[in-house]
Amino acid sequence: MSVQNFSNVLTPVVIIGAGPAGLMAAETLAKAGYQVSIYDAMPSVARKFLLAGKGGMNITHSEAETLFKQRFYEANDWVSEWLESFNVADLRAWLTELGVETFVGTSGRVFPVEMKAAPLLRKWVHRLKQQGVVFHVRHKWLGWQGDALHFQHLEESVFVEAKSILFALGGASWPSLGSDASWITPLTNGEGFRSFRPANCGFKCHWSDYFAKNSKGVAMKGVTISMDGNPVGKNGVKGEVMIDALGIEGSLIYAHASAIRDQIIETGKADLIIDLMPDRSKEDIIKRLKEPKGKSSMVNFLKKKLRLDSVKCMILRERLSQEEMNRPESVAACLKSFELTLTECFDLKNAISSAGGIQREALTSSLMLRQRNGVFCAGEMLDWEAPTGGYLLTACFASGFHAGKGMLNWLNKLSV
Repeated sequence: MSVQNFSNVLTPVVIIGAGPAGLMAAETLAKAGYQVSIYDAMPSVARKFLLAGKGGMNITHSEAETLFKQRFYEANDWVSEWLESFNVADLRAWLTELGVETFVGTSGRVFPVEMKAAPLLRKWVHRLKQQGVVFHVRHKWLGWQGDALHFQHLEESVFVEAKSILFALGGASWPSLGSDASWITPLTNGEGFRSFRPANCGFKCHWSDYFAKNSKGVAMKGVTISMDGNPVGKNGVKGEVMIDALGIEGSLIYAHASAIRDQIIETGKADLIIDLMPDRSKEDIIKRLKEPKGKSSMVNFLKKKLRLDSVKCMILRERLSQEEMNRPESVAACLKSFELTLTECFDLKNAISSAGGIQREALTSSLMLRQRNGVFCAGEMLDWEAPTGGYLLTACFASGFHAGKGMLNWLNKLSV
């Protein structure tokens, strides 16, 4: 193995991790006139960002700022500090400046007009290069060699020193895209760190083989979920639930995922109530089902009288006996209060995001590690989480901007 030792070349600022948080910090520093070098382990930058935008780039949310800041669970106060530096309005203005127009969807979510992440990323990387930012891909950070950063680049070891460093290496979901959490030991040695847990994930439950085989990948739309205590304020909010062969996922499940996960950790299970027909009362359903059925099959009768789709008809058969299916009161009760017990989170590696990471107490208010002067952290490697809907990305951008401002203050103090 050959070794390139660049320890005699002092690079002013190094960013490790080329996702939204790292790129935003790089731009903040480059605009202030600093030489910025970005290192990333993957062959190209922002791979998870590109995956998030593959089906439609939901980049933020248009709801009121006070409500927006309540979407980060126990880290609300912490994330709110970042959003004071760079909020939703700032993000949309930044996108417009970049040449990316946005629009607000019917759900309040905000999307680029082109709906994809790739055009946005191309424009951003092009502008960063024009600002003098240098990209080093296929450079995996391994740890420290004295004060120098140790990278593995192909068959070579590369050592780099810097006046200030930002780590934005992501959490532990989708490790194949670069966020493999290998940084935990060399950066924190396990101190001031909270173990990663799945966030915005699916959950296991028991389905019959027949239902799992015939309903996998099918969405139940326009349903609501309720949990005891309404832990995330989403009881009664309509959304979509996706059937998986092993359990259940989808946007409405993700909205409740934090509470579901924590209940499973605490008690070994989480009980949900799904209202399959929130726009109809139980009494109305019973009334309609008491009308003459004629020669129609039960499934056709349900589809005609209640406009049930196939998956909702199947989920009734999953729970009710043939005798109960012919009893309007039993069908109505099941439709309005379908009980489901969830027992386990889906694999962390396949979760949309992760919870856990470097804890607030281990960092200054500017996101600098208390144990390492001049070393900052941002993005999903910090101990916070958020539901889907644009909240995750906005907070990543905001943390990168906030940490970048912190680095500027640190560097300015060094030059005095």
